[in-house]
Amino acid sequence: MKNFMILLLGLLCTVSVSAQNPDSLATKPLTQAELEPSYSPEQAWSAANEAYIAGEFARAEELYERIVADDKHSLKLYFNLANACFKQNELGKAILYYKRALRLSPGDEDVRHNLAIAESMTKDRIEQVPEFFLKTWLRSVRNTLSCRSWTIASLAMLAITLILGLLFVLSQRLVLRKVGFYGVLVTALLFVATTWFAASERDVMLDREEAVVMTTTASVKSSPDRSATDLFVLHEGTTVRIVETLDEWSEIVIADGKKGWIESEKIKQI
Repeated sequence: MKNFMILLLGLLCTVSVSAQNPDSLATKPLTQAELEPSYSPEQAWSAANEAYIAGEFARAEELYERIVADDKHSLKLYFNLANACFKQNELGKAILYYKRALRLSPGDEDVRHNLAIAESMTKDRIEQVPEFFLKTWLRSVRNTLSCRSWTIASLAMLAITLILGLLFVLSQRLVLRKVGFYGVLVTALLFVATTWFAASERDVMLDREEAVVMTTTASVKSSPDRSATDLFVLHEGTTVRIVETLDEWSEIVIADGKKGWIESEKIKQI
């Protein structure tokens, strides 16, 4: 019995020593969570802004993208991320995030200005198909406000219309009845217009057909096959519209109306 206890104590000592052996710890790979600090979105936002101010644009981009991966979205987030990408000459990413920022705030002049600069640096010069001037004008008006702002304006017009309607029905004075009647006509038209703008802006926000070329060059094929004929070549930062997807390929159309197939991994949806 005594010999058994001595043997057991010896084994326990051996296990203890081997567990504390530095060599055994060194062979264990570190996880990604152990290699990098775990930030909350708020901490990542502050750290990213500090990195950007310090000129550490790659670090700032990494932290901003971590927030996006956490399913957080805002105008400032996309704008700052786009700026960080632009500072590193990543035109594809910069244009992608500027356009995402515009979807949240179509009338933001800073975003539009920076986007115009980024797009002027792309290699492709594609002339857009001319469109009816009224359509262009309506889009420019719609872009002055966000979807939320148009919705608020629509509800305000509806409330004013109801108030003026009550004024017309309940007022005993002829002047007030005229004000109510003509006011209802005007505000009802404004209600229809603002509702249309809100719905149209919502459709643009939910549109998943626009995409940006993310690789330096991308060949557009005549069919979804690597051995197919090359129709034309697109470069990083060019915006395309996805018509159809098939396995690992996307059929796209560019601003001048040309169509073709491109590998889906070379573009990213806005």
